[in-house]
Amino acid sequence: MDDHASRRRGLKAATGHITLTDADDGDLCPPRTIEPEALEAGRLLFARECGFVAGAADAGALPPESLSEVAFLGRSNVGKSSLVNALTGRRMLARTSQTPGRTRQINFFALDGRLMLVDLPGYGYAAASKAAIDAWTRLVHRYLRQRGALRRVCLLIDSRHGIKEPDRPVMALCDAAGLSFQVILTKVDELPVKARDAAAEGVARELARHPAAHPEIHLTSAEKRLGIAALRATLAGFAAEARAPVMASSAKAR
Repeated sequence: MDDHASRRRGLKAATGHITLTDADDGDLCPPRTIEPEALEAGRLLFARECGFVAGAADAGALPPESLSEVAFLGRSNVGKSSLVNALTGRRMLARTSQTPGRTRQINFFALDGRLMLVDLPGYGYAAASKAAIDAWTRLVHRYLRQRGALRRVCLLIDSRHGIKEPDRPVMALCDAAGLSFQVILTKVDELPVKARDAAAEGVARELARHPAAHPEIHLTSAEKRLGIAALRATLAGFAAEARAPVMASSAKAR
């Protein structure tokens, strides 16, 4: 299991732009200092047990809505499964592949019995038939529109390419459904700082036109573990309260 306690460089404003610093205030655009208590809550939550619950290839296989859900969605090969693995500190929790489209069902992972992480099939290029891709698309759209337990969609965008045409129908669907989505830029380690700044600012400008878009953008790298602590802190805000341990009483019942 990876080190859950690691903290990475944050983002601070400098001459009106976003620059990386060594501060422990998270990797966010626009920059914001994350309270140490929130970072610690995220660290502790994601250090807990996380296990596979169900894989749904059709609507009838969706599990009961027992926990608040956070879903991860993006173009094929954007790094969804790698990000889930980095968040939980487990290399093989979600299946990763160099072949786009290997996630062919909706996968549910329960985190400490307090939060459900949902890995959705990617869209765009996939090594599958058109009929299969159409079936996944219908399933994902139904899930997004009708899932009452879904609290937020983490829309993963490759920082090297920015928002592309296949991303826009998803954002429009979230707008129409009143479903909060938040952009997570991936693979930021592959960009120099100035290009990283430009990518975040360009995405922020487009998000300003979407009423369902959360105003904060997370900048992450699953490979280098950048921004993982900040994202954990955000997602921990959706988790159910931890149950207090039951203490045995030493007094005799009267």
